[in-house]
Amino acid sequence: MRDAVEEAVAAAFRDEWGQVFATVVGLVDDWELAEDCVADAFAAALPAWRRDGVPRRPGAWLTVAARNRARDRLRRAGVEQRKLAEVASMPDPEPLPPTEFPDHRLELIFTCCHPALRPEARVALTLRTLTGMTTAEIARAFLVPEPTMAQRLVRAQRKIRNAGIPYRVPPAHLLPERTAGVLAVLYLLYREGYASSTDELVRADVSGEAIRLARALVALMPDEPEAVGLLALMLLQEARRAARLDAGGELVLLADQDRALWDDSLIAEGTALLESALRRERVGPYQLQAAIAAEHDRGQDTDWREIVRLYDELLRVLPSPVVRLHRAVAVAAVDGPAVALPLVEELAAELDRHHLWHATRADLLRRLDRGAEARSAYAAALALAPSAAERRFLGRRLACLG
Repeated sequence: MRDAVEEAVAAAFRDEWGQVFATVVGLVDDWELAEDCVADAFAAALPAWRRDGVPRRPGAWLTVAARNRARDRLRRAGVEQRKLAEVASMPDPEPLPPTEFPDHRLELIFTCCHPALRPEARVALTLRTLTGMTTAEIARAFLVPEPTMAQRLVRAQRKIRNAGIPYRVPPAHLLPERTAGVLAVLYLLYREGYASSTDELVRADVSGEAIRLARALVALMPDEPEAVGLLALMLLQEARRAARLDAGGELVLLADQDRALWDDSLIAEGTALLESALRRERVGPYQLQAAIAAEHDRGQDTDWREIVRLYDELLRVLPSPVVRLHRAVAVAAVDGPAVALPLVEELAAELDRHHLWHATRADLLRRLDRGAEARSAYAAALALAPSAAERRFLGRRLACLG
């Protein structure tokens, strides 16, 4: 069992990694050096805090420690005096008011999402730099070997350095061409927190970071309906987070969740944001997904025919096999599992490595009393499920079939 100091370091890692890294990389303009120095600061925190006590502002302590480590590394490397002076003269960070968002993290995500980087590298780099996820965790999220992901991250960092990609929010005339990439990465970041690919199904620190970034983006681009739609989507899904696991940490399906645990204030805010985005009459995929989430948030009053219609609209702008899978689930609610099963099975070639495809197929087969096939499908889903909670859930379903 971890003691209080270990818990404090772990909490600081969850809450402060992205902010500390963004500050240091903005000073040294070297991603590899910044990552090394921030990691060194966290490593130094445990013995120092045991000796001196946990600081009142852990993030400030870590930022100063990482800055000092960078200063020492730059001095030893004989880097130009100007950069060394900039780092050495950095003032101690002031604590941020609870409602203030540090702009340097928004700068960081625009840098991670620069169009010169490959799309898969943008997501991986954002996860690595903003959340502190390990290379192994990111590799599992992308279903690739860890060495492959390590090479991908190194190439992305070197691309930023060698191409001189600036660490800043781009000027206003470049924002539209960069927005789609940033929105995609923000939503993937949120999904990693809401339904993590790591052994911990729900990572509130990661989803919270994505929501804070989305709020900052909306403040930067208040007239962009898809940015507003994405924030609405996050809030409408986040409203249900407390009900996704029971008191024992077991997964609870949406239909079985305790509606009293849903956050009505988030639902109200998300719904208002969605309505304001739709009034601009430039409907995109995030607004449509937010509309689907809003329909789910009606609980027992969910209109499944409306959800099927919204998925049809979504497929016109986002023709994705995952969207088709979710549409099939909605079709099953309207027309039954016999109608939905062929829609799921035609996605086999595209989603055979996706545990949700196997789990959805298994559930439809179970409802059709095709037990042997359902058992095989549940076993396949169990083998691919990333989190312990999902594996336990699928194991219980499999056990019920005998």
